[in-house]
This record gives sequence, structure tokens and C-alpha cells, in this order.
Amino acid sequence: MTPWLIRVACLVPLLAGGAGALSGAVFLRGDAAAADSHLRYLSGLLLGIGLALLWASLDLRRRGFVFDVLAPVVVLGGLFRLAGLLHGTPPWPHVAALGMELAVTPLLWWAVRRGKAATDG
Repeated sequence: MTPWLIRVACLVPLLAGGAGALSGAVFLRGDAAAADSHLRYLSGLLLGIGLALLWASLDLRRRGFVFDVLAPVVVLGGLFRLAGLLHGTPPWPHVAALGMELAVTPLLWWAVRRGKAATDG
């Protein structure tokens, strides 16, 4: 029964994430409290992704699966950030993040997959 409950619970991030990714800031309807809450939540997710990737990098031989799972998540986020450029160019840190998401992350993933990354910490 637990797998079904997880699948039903996944509807929340799938629907909310999809709505936010496709509509951008419009999703928050101009509500400053909602924008602050959403930004903090997404920043917490980003922090968690960074911590998990750092942990995985300490022993890629055994923890590389974490990188294999999270790298595409980062790229997916970058693709939606790229789509956001249709509405204007964000400040330079966001453009730099786009480079990390769509260029550096896939290159690192490729290097890890090819065994060219250092695995001894």
C-alpha cells in the first residue's frame, strides 16, 4: 500500500512543480508572502541538492548513483530557466546558474559516467 500512497503524494510536487515551471512567477499571483515562501522552499531544495552532490563527490565509486539521479534534475531545472528567458533576461547570477545547469552539470555527469572524474576524494 505504501507505494500507492507515495504515488498519490507525488501528485502535489508534480502538479505544483509543473505549474510553476510552465507559468513562472504568474503561478504565485503577485502574492509577496507566497513568493517568499516558494523561494525559500526552492532554495532549500537547491541547498539539499548541493549537499547531496557534495556527499556523493566524496566517494563517486560507491555514491555515483546519487550524481546520476540529481544531475538530470539540475538540467531539467536549467531547461525551464532557459524557457524563462522568453520573458526577459534575469540578473547575471541567474544567467551564470544557467551555464552551470546546462553546460557544466552535463559535462561533469559525462566525466563521472566515463570514469574520468577523481573518485578518491
